[in-house]
Amino acid sequence: MRIYIGTDAAGLEGLRSGSLEGAPVLAESDDEEHEYEAMLAAAEDGPVVVVAEIDHGEQPVTAREVVSFHTDIDGSGNLAWFAPEEIDTVLEHLSR
Repeated sequence: MRIYIGTDAAGLEGLRSGSLEGAPVLAESDDEEHEYEAMLAAAEDGPVVVVAEIDHGEQPVTAREVVSFHTDIDGSGNLAWFAPEEIDTVLEHLSR
C-alpha cells in the first residue's frame, strides 16, 4: 500500500536513524489524480512529503520503504521529486 506522510527536518532525521512518525494519508484509489491529491494533503502536515510502500497500515516506515521525497524547492508551490538516496539534499534544502 502506498502512503504519503508530511514531515519536517526532524522527521527525516528520525527516518534516517530508525523510522518515520506521522499520520499517513492514503489515496482514494491508484488513479494518478487521487495519488496527487493525497500527496497535496500530506504536504499540509510538513514541508516534505515522504512516499512509502508498506505491506500493512501498522508497519513502521523505515528508509527501506521510502519510494520518494517531494518538497517545494523554489517557492512555486510545485513539489519537486527526490529519490530516496537524496535525503541529504532534501535536508540541506530544509535548512536554508
